[in-house]
Amino acid sequence: MERNYLRLSQVYMIVILIILLISCKKETPLTDQDLATKWADMTLFITKNTPSNSPTYSSRCLGYIGLTMYESVVNIDSNYQSLEGQLDGLDSLPKPEIGKEYDWKLSLNAAQALILKNIYNQTSDLNKLKIDSLEKVIFEEYSTKNEDKELINRSVTFGKAIASRIFEWSKTDGGHRAYLKNFDKKMIYPTKLGSWKPPLYGQSFSHFPLHPHWGENRTFLKKNHEISDPKVIPYDTLPNSAYYKQFLAVYQQEKSLTQAQKEAAIWWGDDPDETFTPPGHSYYLATVVIKKANPNLIKCAETYAKVGMGVADAFTNCWKWKYKFFTERPNTFIPQHIDKFWESFWPDPPFPAFPSGHAIQAATTATILSDLYGEKFSFTDKAHVGRKRDELRNVDFKERHFDSFWQVAQETANSRFYGGIHVPQDNEAGLEKGKVVAENINQLKWKK
Repeated sequence: MERNYLRLSQVYMIVILIILLISCKKETPLTDQDLATKWADMTLFITKNTPSNSPTYSSRCLGYIGLTMYESVVNIDSNYQSLEGQLDGLDSLPKPEIGKEYDWKLSLNAAQALILKNIYNQTSDLNKLKIDSLEKVIFEEYSTKNEDKELINRSVTFGKAIASRIFEWSKTDGGHRAYLKNFDKKMIYPTKLGSWKPPLYGQSFSHFPLHPHWGENRTFLKKNHEISDPKVIPYDTLPNSAYYKQFLAVYQQEKSLTQAQKEAAIWWGDDPDETFTPPGHSYYLATVVIKKANPNLIKCAETYAKVGMGVADAFTNCWKWKYKFFTERPNTFIPQHIDKFWESFWPDPPFPAFPSGHAIQAATTATILSDLYGEKFSFTDKAHVGRKRDELRNVDFKERHFDSFWQVAQETANSRFYGGIHVPQDNEAGLEKGKVVAENINQLKWKK
């Protein structure tokens, strides 16, 4: 009991110090971009530091968190409109009182705090206190500038109402609290030739498949649920067959990996045990773009909503196809048919191969960001700068510079080929279908 009390006291002391440190910097007022990106940074901190997380679950969370940001401030600009009635099952959302004024920044602040704690309800008490601390600091920043207490309360109440409504809707999508059932120990595996098998050399501690029913979940857009299946090359072990050549390409590439290719392979790995996951990396890139482009608050929120819902729908579709086709990875085909001593540069994740999750969500993000900020956009990705050197693979984490968003998507897909865990068709199908997911997101009626 005494030990628990001391631990709790230490937690509160840390929180107080955080508040004091942030408060000391209040000479510089928060900009619109600061408000949006501070909540995005907090979202990725919670994503990275919450147990039992996965790329599937985090993609879902980012979709609801980004949408909540957008809906909490959509009324700030008369050119924009709510997405209610456009998303699957989201038929109504709270409305602001007609003729009443609101501080939409306070609305966003309250909404982000509540949706983040609700959607990641399994995160630690310390993490929830960090969320509370950020909410408090931002609330004080904006509320002290306004003496209208009713307006302040009305704005906060509206933000919380939006977050609550979206969270209740999220419970019906099939993925609620899915972190409690990450791996399916009872799944009966298909017996067809070329089927995926649990890896001997695996990225995860578990040899059971991750979220085999994730593809049955509701997508944000009905249209994204109806996307046609990608085409897969039929199984064949003959050396001249198209299927065999897919794996031969992986084998030959691994034999000639350059240092730059190795750096790409580990940069985009985004192991959920160590990072904010692949969809989190896309959300991070949205922040990088926002900080450089300096858009207004509604466009910041639009960016996070589009990227969040995009990667969520990309992963739902990807998992539907992974478990429909149930294709093997190079670590089973190559040792059996090409070189029995071969091992991939990067360890296998615990789920089937086709199509590539990295490729589909990266293509979705690239297509969305290109539509918002133009195809030519130079920026630097520093997501993993400072991470400890990968001694096993003799590779450092070095920042990466890009001149377009599609350059990122292509490198992300290629990194899985360099890692030896995806054949070319996995990446090609992922890039192709990721574009479709994004185009459907872009075609929503965001403006009146």
